[in-house]
Amino acid sequence: MELKEEFISLAHGGGGRLYQELVHDVFLPAFDNAYLRQLNDSAICPVSASALAMTTDGYVVHPRFFPGGDIGRLAVCGTVNDLCMSGAKPVYLSVSMILEAGLPISELRLICSSMAQAAKEAGVFLVTGDTKVVEKGRGDGIYISTAGVGLFPDGKDAYPQKIQAGDRILISGEIGNHGLCILAAREELGFDPAIESDVAPLHSLAEALQEGLPDIHAMRDPTRGGVASVVNEWAGDGLSIEIDEENLPVSSAVAAASNILGMDPLYVANEGKLLLALPEKDCEAALKIFHAHPLGKNAACIGRVIEDGRALSCVRSPYGTQRLLDLPYAEQLPRIC
Repeated sequence: MELKEEFISLAHGGGGRLYQELVHDVFLPAFDNAYLRQLNDSAICPVSASALAMTTDGYVVHPRFFPGGDIGRLAVCGTVNDLCMSGAKPVYLSVSMILEAGLPISELRLICSSMAQAAKEAGVFLVTGDTKVVEKGRGDGIYISTAGVGLFPDGKDAYPQKIQAGDRILISGEIGNHGLCILAAREELGFDPAIESDVAPLHSLAEALQEGLPDIHAMRDPTRGGVASVVNEWAGDGLSIEIDEENLPVSSAVAAASNILGMDPLYVANEGKLLLALPEKDCEAALKIFHAHPLGKNAACIGRVIEDGRALSCVRSPYGTQRLLDLPYAEQLPRIC
C-alpha cells in the first residue's frame, strides 16, 4: 500500500482503506518489529520476570517540534524514564495517537521517525498502538498517549522511594533546560544561544547506578514541577531536605533566561535528568558513576536529608540564609510535555 495523501483527513481514522494505508505506509515502516508485525488487537510479547512495572502518560506539548526534540521523542523518553526510575528495565511500549485533520503527513513521518530513534536508543519495542482522527480545530495537530512495561531482572525489587536521615541528594546534570526551551519556542523569545531541551532516555544511566550502588533509597526524573516538586514529595515523617543553592548545576543560558523571566530553575521541568537519594557513604561512588556517563557529566551533590521534625524542603544560599522551597499553587509552564 502507498499513501498518496499529503494531509491527515477524518477518513484516516475510519478503519477503512485510508487507515490501512496509514498503518502500512507510516507506522509499520517506522516501528517495525516482530511483535507489532502481528497487527493483532493485543500484542503477544514474551515476559520472564517475577514482577512487572507499568506506566502510562499523555503528551500534548506545544509546539510539537522544539530545539533538541519533538513530541514523539518526548513521549518515548518520558515513558522509558518513568519505568527505569523504579529500577525496572523498560521493554515494551504502546502508543495511541489523536491526529487532527489537516496535520501534514510529512510531519507525522518526522514524529514517527523520532519515536523510532528514541526507542532504539532505549532498547525498547513499540509493540501496539491506536489512531483516532478528530475534526480540524478540535485538536492541536497531534496528541500522543503511551503505556510502558518494564521488568525487574534477577528477582530485584523496586526502589523503596523513601529517603532516610543522612541521605545525600544528587542530580545528574543541569536543570531547567526543557521547560525554558519549550517556553522560548512557544513565545518565540529568540534567546541567543538557544536553549535546547534535555529530553533523553535515562535507562543506561539508571542501570549503571543500579549495578554500581548497593543502597539506592529513591530515584526520580524531575519533570513537571522540577526538582522542587520531587523533594517536596520525598520530604515527610519528620525528615526535611535542604538544597545547597551554590551546588545546583544550571547552565549560563538557563540562568540568564530565568533572571529575565523571573523564574526559579528549581521549579522548571526537565526531561532527561535523574534525581537520586542514597546514603552519604555512597555519595562519591555515585558521582563517579554519573561522571563516567554521557548524561551525568555535570552531576552534582545538591542537598541532604535532615531529621528535624519539620518535614519540609528549603534552599540554603551561599550566605547561609534559608528560603522555603514550597510547592507552587499551579504549574509555571503549561503544556511542557
